[in-house]
Amino acid sequence: MHLKATITVKKLRCKGCGICVAFCPKHVLAVDALSKVFIRDAEACIGCGQCELRCPDYAIFADKVKGAAV
Repeated sequence: MHLKATITVKKLRCKGCGICVAFCPKHVLAVDALSKVFIRDAEACIGCGQCELRCPDYAIFADKVKGAAV
């Protein structure tokens, strides 16, 4: 499987609200024991960008991979 997006989490900005986790249709993200978001399964990402759109703290970015179709 080819990556559709590169996900970056800015842990200093993340407050662990879990909104991005809840809106991810492919369960790519999870919240760790320190209440910070981490990428659980990058290969499953479809590049929809819901995580980035929903994050109230601008702590996560989904940069589409050039040439990848959503």
